[in-house]
Amino acid sequence: MKKTLHLVSLGCTKNLVDSEVMLGKLADYDLTDDASRADVIIVNTCGFIEAAKEESIATVLELHQQRKSDSLLVMSGCLSERYKEELSEQMPEIDIFTGVGDYERIDELIRQKRSSFSPEVYLATERSPRMITGSNYHAYIKSAEGCNQNCSFCAIPGFKGRLHSRTLDSIVAEVSALTQKGFYDFSFISQDSSSYGRDLGLRDGLIDLIRHVEMIPGVRSARILYLYPSTTSLELIDAIAESPIFQTYYDMPIQHIDDTMLKIMKRGFGEPKTRELLEAMRAKEGGFVRTSVIAGHPGESEESFRKLCDFLQGFGFDRINVFAYSHEEDTAAFDMQQLPPEVIEERTAVLGEIAARSREASLEKMIGRECRLAIDGPSSEHEYLLSARPLLWAPEIDGEVLVNDTNDLDVKIGGLYRGKITEKAGEYLLATLLNEE
Repeated sequence: MKKTLHLVSLGCTKNLVDSEVMLGKLADYDLTDDASRADVIIVNTCGFIEAAKEESIATVLELHQQRKSDSLLVMSGCLSERYKEELSEQMPEIDIFTGVGDYERIDELIRQKRSSFSPEVYLATERSPRMITGSNYHAYIKSAEGCNQNCSFCAIPGFKGRLHSRTLDSIVAEVSALTQKGFYDFSFISQDSSSYGRDLGLRDGLIDLIRHVEMIPGVRSARILYLYPSTTSLELIDAIAESPIFQTYYDMPIQHIDDTMLKIMKRGFGEPKTRELLEAMRAKEGGFVRTSVIAGHPGESEESFRKLCDFLQGFGFDRINVFAYSHEEDTAAFDMQQLPPEVIEERTAVLGEIAARSREASLEKMIGRECRLAIDGPSSEHEYLLSARPLLWAPEIDGEVLVNDTNDLDVKIGGLYRGKITEKAGEYLLATLLNEE
């Protein structure tokens, strides 16, 4: 009788790729959504900010309460790596600990019932045994691991290490293999995507990647997530906009716009250069601009905060992620004078309202337009609606469109269709399908 596996992947999409590698190594297990039935339970944790750490710990403890007596509970990922000594001592509930270097050895660790923390950070390649989840047409491609930046608020370089890029040949081989399996839409991810290839001696590595991917038969759509301001060039912005394959999609977390705050945050670029990049992105026809900001970082005055609010309200971002500043050890900001928690909470709420209005305005602009829609499946909102995603949008983070009229087309899950956005109902856009692409 086959053993059963329950796996939970927390945090960002970069964690998802590593979780898919573990699923590939454990392909002999039957997957189950019921943790109480699982022989092995794996929680791939996130350790980026306090909220993510709390979610990871809470998830592990909850699953421990649900597990059967003879099961194995495994804690992997960033949180496990970052606090390996403390967690090993304080969480006897965990049977196996492993960090960010042993995803492809998970079958061996489970078989031997032992923990392991390899010194090298794992980076999935074309040879990794991934089991892609959640889609039959879209896949994330991890182009690099680690980060060479020194942002004041971020502890990631401490446990992910310096930038380590895959070769172009490796990326092309993985994408080519996935197109043979029917995947046609790809999102390229890393901690600092616009630095891709610098450690390999590539001057414009991400532009080179774009050109190589464009030549792969079967790729119909792609996008790049997590650009960093000081490593993003105007030439890269142009290359994305001019590509026949890559969406004119710009995801560049700015964290702030006030020049003083950007210097305190050690962001590399100040306000003028950051504005120049954003204006260049917004000027591209049909472009989609997404960003992230932090509320309440040490040193943020009321004047700096108001400047950020005014900028976000006036620029016209399509999506804004808002994070409350998290007081993280092993960061430059840890020993700075901290703002009161109530101030951070209040500023986070204000930015959240601005982000919601920006999203609403972006959705309103789409009404009446035609776009390419990928069908994800039946909608959870209503049994007679289909959930779809404009190919311009990134999966899982930019939302969904509800299809309420298929025009009697033979609709396939994962299929690509031309559709028209007809109206907005509540927080959702509604669409009619026109034809299959």
